[in-house]
Amino acid sequence: PFPVELKAGKKYSWCSCGHSKKQPFCDGSHKQAAPGLFPVRFIPEEDGKVWLCGCKRTRSPPYCDGSH
Repeated sequence: PFPVELKAGKKYSWCSCGHSKKQPFCDGSHKQAAPGLFPVRFIPEEDGKVWLCGCKRTRSPPYCDGSH
């Protein structure tokens, strides 16, 4: 998992394909590497540190749920 500080109200795009060079966030790599996959867009309700999934197996995207 990736520990990240998020800001409330800011839009984020979590990489769901695993090809982004800016993990855990999307950089658009899926368009060529995994055209059937799309980023998970989310807006946190509060500021704070969270753990975003890095293995892409989470059942609670974009957050790590320990599935790895």
